[in-house]
Amino acid sequence: MNPRIANVKPLENYQLEMVFTNQERRVFDVKPYLTIGVFQELQDTALFNGVRAFNGSIVWPNELDLDPDTLYLDSRPIN
Repeated sequence: MNPRIANVKPLENYQLEMVFTNQERRVFDVKPYLTIGVFQELQDTALFNGVRAFNGSIVWPNELDLDPDTLYLDSRPIN
């Protein structure tokens, strides 16, 4: 099982900086999702910036979320 998200911070250009439960810091690019179904709502930067860590993953105010394994496996480490 991959580590879960302890903290998340929205960045410019639709990216998320995340701290995982193993203390790894990683960046996830949300841009590839912004043209898919309900994820299009996240093009609203006010909504995008409302992201928060919740129950080991992330959630936006409109209750949209992403799988924590996807967030870990498809993100890149921050050196």
